[in-house]
Amino acid sequence: MSVEHALTNLPPERIEVNGVSKSFSTKHRVVAALDSINLKVSEGEFVCLVGQSGCGKSTLLNIIAGLESPDSGRVLANGEVVTGPGRDRMVMFQEHALFPWLDVMGNVLFGLKLKPGLNDKERVEVAEYYLQLVGLEKVRHSNVHELSGGMKQRVALARALAPNPRVLIMDEPFGALDALTREQLYGDIQKIWQARRKTIIFVTHNVREAACLGDRVILFSPNPGRIRREFVVTLPRPRDINSVELAHYSTEITAALKGFTPAEGKEAAE
Repeated sequence: MSVEHALTNLPPERIEVNGVSKSFSTKHRVVAALDSINLKVSEGEFVCLVGQSGCGKSTLLNIIAGLESPDSGRVLANGEVVTGPGRDRMVMFQEHALFPWLDVMGNVLFGLKLKPGLNDKERVEVAEYYLQLVGLEKVRHSNVHELSGGMKQRVALARALAPNPRVLIMDEPFGALDALTREQLYGDIQKIWQARRKTIIFVTHNVREAACLGDRVILFSPNPGRIRREFVVTLPRPRDINSVELAHYSTEITAALKGFTPAEGKEAAE
């Protein structure tokens, strides 16, 4: 396999969630995390899942990733039933989970162990491409502890992208970062998504973040987790999280999360 072939974008996958339910047993009771979830994510679509804690968003991500099995229902990736983790679906969590004994380059190269058919020299070339894509080519030999929180998340993103997955699954990857770093990463992830056109499924508690990043925002309600409503965001990219246009979407989505229409929410606030 050539480096050019390794960097060629694979067609993004279509994800279908059909009637997925999931419960967990505790010492005293059974907790229903998800109830009959149906969701379709088109090839190359950026979809954000939003809802309060305990509504099953992360559980659904784990099922899509193949890390957990549903009690009922199924997940399809391009028509094939998901039965476990796969190279076509990569996960990025809130914690960067970098290996502290490896430098930046070593961490990205570790992700390329999942990519067969490349020799060591070609793996380095692919890793350098993705480090350049996330703006870290100048610190490729730095140790992890020398990096800021935002830089660590960029390394984690480069590691997730390096095997050239068809789907990128992101579970609150910016939640632990300060506001200014998050804003910079919002622009970065939009540029990377436009360049690589991966299917992205992104979980967040931040409504404005969801409206900034997503083509669609899917609202979950808890106990048990159900899809309550969806919003299509038609603003052009790249989007500015502080724009007035984006504020209209976030206000409407926030009102829906609170169980109000936007007008009712305004009246309640007054």
